[in-house]
Amino acid sequence: MSEPLVSLVLVGLLSIACQYFAYRIRIPAILPLLVVGILVGPVFNILNAEALFGDLLFPVVSLSVAIILFEGSLTLKFSDIAGHGKMVRNLCTIGVLVTWIIATIAAHFCLDLNWHLSFLFGALVTVTGPTVIVPMLRTVRPQSNLANILRWEGIIIDPVGALLAVLVFEFIVASQEAAITHTLFTFGKTIGIGTLLGIGAGFALGHSLRKQWIPHYLQNTAVLTLILGVFALSNHYAHESGLLAVTITGMVIANMRNVEVEDILEFKETLSVLLISGLFILLATRIELHAIYDIGWEMLIVLATILFIARPLSVLASSPGTGLKTNELALLSWIAPRGIVAAAVSALFSLKLEKLGYEGAGVLVPMVFLVIIATVVVQSLTARSVATWLNVRAPAPTGFLLFGGNQFCRMLAKEMLQQGLSVRVADTNWDAIREARMMEIPVYFGNPMSDHAARYLDVSAIGTVLILSPYKQLNPLVAYHFEYSLGKNKVWGLTNNEQSTRPSHQVSEQYARKLTLFDDGVTYGYLASAVARGASIKTTRITEEFSYKDYYETYKGRATPLIAIDENNRSMTILSGEKKEPKPGWRLISLILPENVPV
Repeated sequence: MSEPLVSLVLVGLLSIACQYFAYRIRIPAILPLLVVGILVGPVFNILNAEALFGDLLFPVVSLSVAIILFEGSLTLKFSDIAGHGKMVRNLCTIGVLVTWIIATIAAHFCLDLNWHLSFLFGALVTVTGPTVIVPMLRTVRPQSNLANILRWEGIIIDPVGALLAVLVFEFIVASQEAAITHTLFTFGKTIGIGTLLGIGAGFALGHSLRKQWIPHYLQNTAVLTLILGVFALSNHYAHESGLLAVTITGMVIANMRNVEVEDILEFKETLSVLLISGLFILLATRIELHAIYDIGWEMLIVLATILFIARPLSVLASSPGTGLKTNELALLSWIAPRGIVAAAVSALFSLKLEKLGYEGAGVLVPMVFLVIIATVVVQSLTARSVATWLNVRAPAPTGFLLFGGNQFCRMLAKEMLQQGLSVRVADTNWDAIREARMMEIPVYFGNPMSDHAARYLDVSAIGTVLILSPYKQLNPLVAYHFEYSLGKNKVWGLTNNEQSTRPSHQVSEQYARKLTLFDDGVTYGYLASAVARGASIKTTRITEEFSYKDYYETYKGRATPLIAIDENNRSMTILSGEKKEPKPGWRLISLILPENVPV
């Protein structure tokens, strides 16, 4: 087996191992990827990216970053900026500028960098990103308004900050390659060609997707290859304009009407995970440890400036008119970890500037990596305590996620909402979701396990998942997915009454223990049949005058208890085999069959 083949396989195995390790202990994957990359690179000299790829390293990194930026820009919808409040909009505009300026000044005066590299460093450290924010929010569990602000800031600022960094880099290249009098002309040519090609390619590609000119099974592959073509074509006509072109292409497609990008986005996200994981290990192998030492203790001042001055001032400048309290602004000021996009883009720009002979460009990567390490480690370790001290942690989540949008689910969700419970319905069936929306039920359209759901499905208020769908292949996967994030005894499903009588339909014993929703014999088929026969969902208050025994005798077997709400408004899911008798003051949500329908 040849050495390059062994090295490539090793990179793949290490990247997956790091991702899995991060998944198991619930930390951002960027930390184990960085540590492993440094260990197998400069520490033990097991891998060397330049020796492995040679002249191909630069093109591989360039194409990988182009795909990552395109995937990020596909999530940048202008309606999201306007639709998530002033604070998100301001953080992604005013906040970015404040962070950029302060980080630039700190890098220039503390580290004696020239203004070009200082501006580029400042632009790179404006990017946070959902890959590091989301795991932190699960641990910190801030109030829902703060969680939404931080989550949407990470989603939107990713392509915005990357675009800013691309523009700064292209200005540097224009200054390097042309006389001072022609710098603006060269920069304008780069921006103009990148923008025009990006807009043209975006509209052409979006129109072909809207008209379904590309067969569905070819869409993901076609979009990927066409984007790489746009990247190469733009670079051919204007040096280093390709990243701008692909970023704008993604933004155009994301904001076109009637263009479905969910499948493409999910494919690109999967590809980005693979690229980012392998790319980050390879880039970390190029870090020279002495380069980190050579930066000097002054880097600590830059880090402190970014943490304690730039972020608080950007939050403060973004806060007028938002109505946020001082303690809420304080938490937003503390949570801003930098992510993988900053690392990947900084490594690419460092490679390109070194290739152009730009003096001092090699210091860019260790500086950005140190910012990433400092923000992720320090804020991950302290954010929960800070949120508790500021009294902005949300109470234990008590909301429900109903996986299934059928008529029974919609009826149950509507009644639960009327009783003051937090509910969201998720399904992959558009007709079911549309009906739920018409009933003003909060919904998520799509697979709740997808990367898209990780971005857009807010689970911070969800404490229980009820699996009520007919999708027998998908239900167990959803159950295990949410049991990991929510914990045991938080996910319940309907029995199918088949595991003991039909060996071919048996499920694992562990999964079977979750299939105890409501009562013995209550299957999806039973619920669908009951609704078709005119059953209704009703809430009954248990009192001293109307006890649970009276409730039982009144309905004579026509009632199936579903959800109990005690006198303190705490909700409990009814499970078969549990001896839980409602007490006076409780409310009982039940499925009631009509009197003329046999039980």
